[in-house]
Amino acid sequence: MKALHPLLPVLVLSMLDEVLFAERALRAGAKGYVMKQAPTDEVKTAIRRLLRGGRYLSPRMQERIMENLSSGGGPAPGIESLSDRELEVFQLIGNGCATRQIAQQLRLSIKTIETYRAHIKEKLKLATGMELIRLAVETASEQQRNR
Repeated sequence: MKALHPLLPVLVLSMLDEVLFAERALRAGAKGYVMKQAPTDEVKTAIRRLLRGGRYLSPRMQERIMENLSSGGGPAPGIESLSDRELEVFQLIGNGCATRQIAQQLRLSIKTIETYRAHIKEKLKLATGMELIRLAVETASEQQRNR
């Protein structure tokens, strides 16, 4: 969108309440990030702020980002190198989903999910599927504690 309409202010409405996704959206050029579950008034405020040339993050998201920055927290090393789809697969693994479940949920083939898993292992320098599962579960647990 930014390539076709560089002046268009983009507000991301997401079901993903993850600091990493908000950061990615902002780095990609979005001017705001709001949860789909946010009250209508918050969405209106975000739209108005973007139309006035500003940016918008919910107070909760601002606080979480500041906590991560000040505590040195955030994603495990290498996770930021994952593509959006790889990150989505990684999170589903961390939430205990099996390959077949992930394939069904994302409407992809099992072979495609296995390819994503292989790419994730390579990018994160993990030798086995068990190492991938362990890191994904640890990351998911950390995210739950930070909520």
